[in-house]
Amino acid sequence: MTKTDSRWPSETILENFTLIQNILLGLTLAAPIGPVNVEIIKRGLNNGFRQAVLTGAGAMCADATYLTLIFFGLTSFLNNAVMINVLGIAGSFILMYLGFSGVRDYFKKTAQPADGRQRIFKYSFVAGFALAISSPMTIVWWTGVFGALMASQEPVKNGVHAFLSCLSILLGCFLWVFALAAALHWGKNMISEKTTRVISMIAGLSLIGFGIYFFFRTLSFIKI
Repeated sequence: MTKTDSRWPSETILENFTLIQNILLGLTLAAPIGPVNVEIIKRGLNNGFRQAVLTGAGAMCADATYLTLIFFGLTSFLNNAVMINVLGIAGSFILMYLGFSGVRDYFKKTAQPADGRQRIFKYSFVAGFALAISSPMTIVWWTGVFGALMASQEPVKNGVHAFLSCLSILLGCFLWVFALAAALHWGKNMISEKTTRVISMIAGLSLIGFGIYFFFRTLSFIKI
C-alpha cells in the first residue's frame, strides 16, 4: 500500500460491494409497477424510446431532489402532516389528469392538429418529475433508505459518503428505465397500432385508479 493510497484493499472491495448493493437497491425502487412506470409505458408506446427515458429521468430528478433535502436536514419538514396531505391530494389529481389524458387519446380516431394550446404535462420530463415529487411514498422511501445508510456507515463517513451512496442508488433506477424504454421500443414494432392504443388506455385507467386510491387514502389521514 503506497502513501498516496491509504485505503486497505478490503476497503476498496467493500466500497465496490456497496456500489453493487446500491444499484440493486435502485432496481427494487424502480421495478415495481406504480404510477411512474405506468406513465413510462404509456409514453413509450405512444411516443417512443426517448419520451420513455425522459419520463424516467424526470422521476429520478425528483428522487434526487428529495434526497438532497433530506441530506440537508429537512426531514421534519417533509414528514410534516400538512405537507404530506398536500402532496397526497396534489399527486392524486395529477395521476387522474394523466390517466384521463390517456383514455381520451384512445378515443381520438386521428391526430388532432396543433392549435397553439399547450397541454399540461405535455413534456415527458415534467410529467415524470411531477408524478414522483408529489408522491408522499417517495419521501418515506428516501427517508428510510438514507437513515439506514447513515446507520451503516462509519461515523467518520456519515454525511457526504452516505449522500453519495444514496445517489448511486439512482444508477439502478436509470438502468431499469433504460431497459424498460428499450423493451417498449422494440416491442412496439411487434404489435399493431390498435393494440398499442388499447394498452395506452389500460395504462390511463390504471393511473386513474392509482389517483382515486391515493386521494381517499390521504383523506383518511386528515384529522378533522
